[in-house]
Amino acid sequence: MKFTARIPVTAALLALLLITATGCNRLKARDQLTKGVQAFKNARYEEAVNHFQNSIALDPDYEDAKLYLATAYSYQVVPNLDTPENLAIAQKALDGFNAVLAKHPNDLTALKQIASINRNIKKFDVAKEYEKKVIAIAPNDPEAYYTVGFVDWTLAYKNAITILAADGLTDQGDGNPKKSKGACQKLQAANTDLVNEGLQYLQKAVELNPTYDDAMQYLQLTYRRKADLECGDEAARKADMAQVDSWIQKAMGARKENELKKEKATQGGVSMQ
Repeated sequence: MKFTARIPVTAALLALLLITATGCNRLKARDQLTKGVQAFKNARYEEAVNHFQNSIALDPDYEDAKLYLATAYSYQVVPNLDTPENLAIAQKALDGFNAVLAKHPNDLTALKQIASINRNIKKFDVAKEYEKKVIAIAPNDPEAYYTVGFVDWTLAYKNAITILAADGLTDQGDGNPKKSKGACQKLQAANTDLVNEGLQYLQKAVELNPTYDDAMQYLQLTYRRKADLECGDEAARKADMAQVDSWIQKAMGARKENELKKEKATQGGVSMQ
């Protein structure tokens, strides 16, 4: 009878020990997270990765640690570098953020990071796909619209350089009126959709943020690509170049306004005693 009576007591003791151990592990996991965040803030990303991995090992359900780990990997990705090592780090970051999305499909941080990583490893179509997912959840986010426009311009520019080179020309940024009819037709086929979408998204970015000078700069660059498409229509090409000049002026004005705002904000933070 005594032996039987001890069974529930022993079970309760084991449960208590398990709870205590779990509590201790969670405290240790949070300590590792704190150390990882500190290393991350000091740009010691490999050290941060180690701390975040330790945190997850101690508490496998620690979602914050998983998000930080993926972020630490993402900061080690070198843009436009195609080495196996760089792509492997990028994949680790993508795996981490995809794991976050598996539980939280609308997590904006994960969606934006996946878009950014894919852009950095030149998977531009995937990057655009994820920026559009951001827009679906946060339709008033000007940065997402800007990024879609930026990607469209990047692809259109690469197409233009390649097609013009095959025509024996270098890009002059003025619609390249000396190009052949054949080259112009190739540019129209390759870039019309990119240019139209780019203009649409960049204009939306400026609509949402009227002093978005980066978006304005890419608007003028995208109008240069639009000028490439005006095959033999000199009036249309000149109209596009007038838009180029207009957006250059707007970007300069917006940049000055933004700099003044920063100066005022800095001055406002200074205590004169």
